[in-house]
Amino acid sequence: MLLSQIRMPDGSRAVAMRDGDEARLVSGATGTLDLALAAISAGHKLGDEIAARGLGEAVDLAAALAEGRVLLPLDHPDPAHLHLTGTGLTHLGSASTRDSMHQKADPEDMSDSMKMFRMGLEGGKPRAGEAGVQPEWFYKGNGYATAAPGAALTSPSFALDAGEEPEIAGLYIIGPDGRPYRLGFALANEFSDHVTERGNYLWLAHSKLRPASYGPEMLLGDLPQHVEGASRVLRDGKAIWEKPFLSGEENMSHSLANLEHHHFKYELFRKPGDVHVHFFGTATLSFADGVTVQPGDEFEIACDAFGHALRNPLEQQAAGSEFVAVDAL
Repeated sequence: MLLSQIRMPDGSRAVAMRDGDEARLVSGATGTLDLALAAISAGHKLGDEIAARGLGEAVDLAAALAEGRVLLPLDHPDPAHLHLTGTGLTHLGSASTRDSMHQKADPEDMSDSMKMFRMGLEGGKPRAGEAGVQPEWFYKGNGYATAAPGAALTSPSFALDAGEEPEIAGLYIIGPDGRPYRLGFALANEFSDHVTERGNYLWLAHSKLRPASYGPEMLLGDLPQHVEGASRVLRDGKAIWEKPFLSGEENMSHSLANLEHHHFKYELFRKPGDVHVHFFGTATLSFADGVTVQPGDEFEIACDAFGHALRNPLEQQAAGSEFVAVDAL
């Protein structure tokens, strides 16, 4: 079952549910956030809430995408209450790329990235109900840093690179009692600046403060153990780079439960009504293969299990005043 949010031709918002080829509107639903809150209030699953409301008219999701009317599959009316965060070094194979960027002068001395990856291999999948080793964690921004499916990912004027990261993201809402609820999963582009990160791994935090996109559809239920998709960079409609990407716990050094625990263990991230989009990491980057993207290129992340592909063109912010001065009051 796949959910998406769309803007109707009259400007109103709606939720579409797709099970197979046909998408239909969820009766009385104007957003997945409200739908999830109603499910929590009723004490049942999101799928049960949809079944209770029933489905209405059919919608052409492909046409809505082409017209730019598909929204993020989960958002918040106040963007400051949507948190973009993620974890790295979580996938089998992710360490080699990071290690090459973070190598120390002594090749015999293991990099901090490799040390953390090995910690995940050894303690990232604890027994059910127990906490394992904590992963690398990063902050990307809030709802103001999101780009809808089809919208441009804008690289700031001071950026040194503008690279895609094909990932799976978990989409969450915090219930009235402070309990996190996962609505589902979506394809995601955790857009980053890898040249800045390569300069010094302590600049990782800076490199992640870039926009991100996820969707266009949200997969309800459990994440498949094995996820295999394709990541592409398109230039003038043709792929200049293409590579498969893997996700799912079979391909990860951490369990999802462990990653979720180490994010939501902070009370800061359990404020009722807040929305969280948490990126689970990747092992596949065009940057690692020496690709340099340019404005006008389009990123495409596709996996059949998640419905329509996520596509976003690259846009470069025009150069302006590079120094931000602060006024004293």
